[in-house]
Amino acid sequence: MSTLAIIPARFGATRLPGKPLAKQTGKYLVQHVYERTVSCAAIDRVAVATDDDRIAQAVASFGGEVVMTSPGHATGTDRIGEAAVVLGASAGDLVLNVQGDEPEIDPDSLARLLTGMSRAAGACSVGTLAAPFPDDGPRSGPGSPLDPACVKVVLGNNGQALYFSRSAIPYPRDTGGMVDKPSRWLLHMGVYAFRADALRALTSGPVRRHPLEVAESLEQLRWLASGLAITVVVVERASVGIDTPEDYAAFVARWSGRTGGRQPAGLPGR
Repeated sequence: MSTLAIIPARFGATRLPGKPLAKQTGKYLVQHVYERTVSCAAIDRVAVATDDDRIAQAVASFGGEVVMTSPGHATGTDRIGEAAVVLGASAGDLVLNVQGDEPEIDPDSLARLLTGMSRAAGACSVGTLAAPFPDDGPRSGPGSPLDPACVKVVLGNNGQALYFSRSAIPYPRDTGGMVDKPSRWLLHMGVYAFRADALRALTSGPVRRHPLEVAESLEQLRWLASGLAITVVVVERASVGIDTPEDYAAFVARWSGRTGGRQPAGLPGR
C-alpha cells in the first residue's frame, strides 16, 4: 500500500480570485501547501491537481508534480478522483485530499490521519480530521461554533462520524443556544483520506445529491446517507484556511513574524 496526497487547486475562487498564486511571502500559496505536505514522512507522493495552466506553470516552477484535470468538476473530490486515476493509484492505496488553501497544515496531523485509516482497515473507506474549537476563541460570530461557515461534526463511541452540520451540533439546550465552552464542539477540517477503490466509486457515474447534502451544501452527508463509514481523527488544533483577502493578509503576517521574510507587494492580478 502506498500513500498519495493530491492538492486540488483552482484559479476562480469567489472571494479571492487567483488564490493559489498569491505570493506576498515570496512563495505561491499552493507552494506553501505543497511543501508542508511533502514534509510528512508518511506520504509517498504529492501532486497538485488543477485545470488552470497558470497554476500548472507555477507548480512546475518550484519543482512540484502537477496533473491537469477537467474544468467541469463540481467538487474537489471529483478532481481528486480523476487525478488519482491519472497517477495510477491502486485499489489498496490511500489517497489524501489536502486543500490548496491550507498553507499551515500540520504534517503530523496528516500522518495521524493516515495512521487512523490504517488502524481502521476494512471498517472505513473515508477518514477526515477534526479539532476542538479553542476555548480562548469567540463564543459567537465568525470562527465560533455558531458560525455556519465552520462545519461541525459529532462522533460515535467508535470514532466514526454520526453527522456533519453548519449548525451547532450538539445543540446547547441548557444555555439557551449560547456557547459556554467552545471546546465542547468539534470543528471539521477539510482534509480527507480515501481508500482508492472507494474514491473511484464515489467519483464515477452520475452524482445523485441527497437532500441533506443539498440543505447543508456538504457532500460528506451524501456519503453518510449512503451508509459509508467515515472515521474521524481528532487533533489538538485546526490549521487556518485561506478564504478571503483578510485571511491571506493574516497568514502573511504570521509567516513574516516567524521568518522575518520580506513581503513582495501585491496579490495576483492586482
